Amino acid sequence: MRVLLVEDDEGVAGAVVEVLAAHGHPVDWVTRGSDALVRHRDADVVLLDLGLPDIDGLDVLRRLRKLAQTPVVVLTARGDERTVVRGLRLGADDYLVKPVRMIELLARIEAVTRRARAGAVARPGVVQVADLAVDLDARRVAVGGDAVSLTPLEFEILAVLVRHAGVAVSRQQLLDEVWGDAYLAVSRALDVHLAQLRAKLGRPGLVRTIRGFGFRLGD
Repeated sequence: MRVLLVEDDEGVAGAVVEVLAAHGHPVDWVTRGSDALVRHRDADVVLLDLGLPDIDGLDVLRRLRKLAQTPVVVLTARGDERTVVRGLRLGADDYLVKPVRMIELLARIEAVTRRARAGAVARPGVVQVADLAVDLDARRVAVGGDAVSLTPLEFEILAVLVRHAGVAVSRQQLLDEVWGDAYLAVSRALDVHLAQLRAKLGRPGLVRTIRGFGFRLGD
């Protein structure tokens, strides 16, 4: 797993590089957002600080999402809820607030790359629920015949619900299947991405909340 570390704090960068290298993960370390926008192409995952000297990390994240679907894990001192939610909405695959335990950081990075690899594996078949059509192979979604653009995480959430269409899926099952066992943070990330998914589908009631349990796609 090749990691692009975007971090201007030499002490933090040194610790991260040491841990990742010890576990066999080569690291390309840059200190500027502009460098990240060029060198992300060779990475399997981007570890992104938000307080960069040239470009705000959220702007880097926004631009990266226009360029590629490389998994991005935000690692920053900004832990206020507004910034966390904004980072997730801009497409971060995970969000960690400094200081963080290195073993947890390693687990999170491995989880998002594992999920990205799984998402690249062909899943045959088109599933139709009402006027929602989901092509699990081509990773395409349409509602009423109109294409809907989803982020990788939004698609993974929908794919889990589609594979269990008509059946209740617990919050924990969604977290396990989409984020993996290494996902240790609070589940607000699921709520953020699920709210965006519902808004993009534009079909109130299609994804139903089952109070105290989870969610169900369709009737």
